[in-house]
Amino acid sequence: MRIVLLGAPGAGKGTQCKRIVAKYGLLHLSSGDILRRERAEDTELGRKAQEYMDSGALVPDQIIVDMMADAINKAPVTGFVLDGFPRTVHQAEELAKSLASAKQKMDVVLNLKIDDQMVVQRMTGRRSCPQCGAVYHIENLKPKIEGICDNDGTRLVQRPDDSAEVVENRLKTYHLQTEPVVDYYNKNNCMVFDIDANKDVGEVSGLVFEELDALAKA
Repeated sequence: MRIVLLGAPGAGKGTQCKRIVAKYGLLHLSSGDILRRERAEDTELGRKAQEYMDSGALVPDQIIVDMMADAINKAPVTGFVLDGFPRTVHQAEELAKSLASAKQKMDVVLNLKIDDQMVVQRMTGRRSCPQCGAVYHIENLKPKIEGICDNDGTRLVQRPDDSAEVVENRLKTYHLQTEPVVDYYNKNNCMVFDIDANKDVGEVSGLVFEELDALAKA
């Protein structure tokens, strides 16, 4: 299975991706992880990306697409899950061209749909331990002692990217740039499954597995 996992920030893509990979034996392909690996291994693509990052510029789509296409070509026959990519319609178009040249295409898009209000509640309520990295939530995953990490007693903090202002900006960017990717795949005859991500983690996983089990049997 070749899967694209889409959804707003806070929709639970990271959690669901881990569960999909574990259940179906797929390769997790994260654009951020691959970019960091290319830079660490000092590849040609990694050096090109570093030049842009050092100057404070965004890494061009084509470099990201080339990195992802190379990783896809090396993926096992069992398949993979694309996490955090493509972020724009242009990236989706370029990825399709690259896959077509290798006689490949994406099999299915999982679109985690969630209300903006739920995203804000989830993300602004997160608290992190600056010492060990453990993550809590003021409503859904409280520490034993309010404001204190269970592991090492460090006072919990709200990360800057979990502030209301940043979350709202990320949502605007998502609706403007990434949400249209779903329409792109619909229009290009790719199987798209909308998953209600407002539910709790276990229920969302159940919905995801239901769709993928049916696809695997087809």
